[in-house]
Amino acid sequence: MTQSTTPEANEGPSGARIKVHRGDAYDLMADLPPESVDLLITSPPYWGLRSYGLEHNEEILKEWLAEDSSRVQTDVPPYEWYRKHGGVLGLEPLPEWFIGHLVEILQRGAAALKPQGSMWINIGDTYFARWSSIRHDGRQGLGDNPRSRRRTPMGGYRQEKQMLLIPARFAIAMQDLRWILRNDLIWHKPNVPPRPEKDRLRLTHEHFFHFVKRPKEGRAKYYYDFEEVEGGAQDVVYYDVDEAEEGACDVVKTGVRSGSDGHSATFPIDLIKPRILTSCPPGGTVLDPFCGTGRSLSVAASTGRNAIGFELGESFHQAAVKNAAAALQQEQLSFDDGVGE
Repeated sequence: MTQSTTPEANEGPSGARIKVHRGDAYDLMADLPPESVDLLITSPPYWGLRSYGLEHNEEILKEWLAEDSSRVQTDVPPYEWYRKHGGVLGLEPLPEWFIGHLVEILQRGAAALKPQGSMWINIGDTYFARWSSIRHDGRQGLGDNPRSRRRTPMGGYRQEKQMLLIPARFAIAMQDLRWILRNDLIWHKPNVPPRPEKDRLRLTHEHFFHFVKRPKEGRAKYYYDFEEVEGGAQDVVYYDVDEAEEGACDVVKTGVRSGSDGHSATFPIDLIKPRILTSCPPGGTVLDPFCGTGRSLSVAASTGRNAIGFELGESFHQAAVKNAAAALQQEQLSFDDGVGE
């Protein structure tokens, strides 16, 4: 589904721009010009945790069951059928489908990423259970909502109480498609609220993977400004993958930030600003294909970078438009809200 349009844009003196398009990242990736993006940075929906106000997949799966009376509640359609019928990222019946779906979307954007470009992907894990805990207000846990039985069948590694290791499975899937993983940055979240479970430790970290393109020959080189890394002190280079990155730490401690626009999982500025400064040159272009309320776009603008955002949810798209416009007004840049194209 794509609902992307372009209004008039006010040109700022710097000539920099932000564009926010409403639609499915799977579709919008194909519209990006080749080798036009310096940095893709995003936090995609996590599997089976939140719906972010999007239409739940239950109606899609009911359609699948209705096609054959012999099918039972836990039967799931083939992945191709699911994608063809508009299955939403993060609400797939199987966690391995989520990984395949996310990798497929990112692969569609690979042509738009410059040879010296980077991807930074923030992703968290999920525990398997027979009962669904997906909420429509963007928050985790059931709260006062009724429980519903998860569509995913048990079997193999899908067992009750199992930590699914989705971040690791995703990273390996990317490596299998020739992406080079440079860092597994750990985001330590010290202010995670208590959880009701009494038989495991509280989950207080997420992963932030840094990928670069694998060249057809030779070793990968990519833009990396080491001076902008916490603790770093070195000139801007097109970094060789075998060179050491002494002085920088791969653990960032910063609290979870709830946005004022109804989004409970916005990027902390101090988590993403160093990624943008190190991996995108001044005047370059940052892409966030799951931009939510536009935090990454606003941070990119504040550092003198262009930005492109994709957002499927209408309310979050409107918030991203508002927030990006405010950031651009402050920076005296130009803005395109992706309506009318």
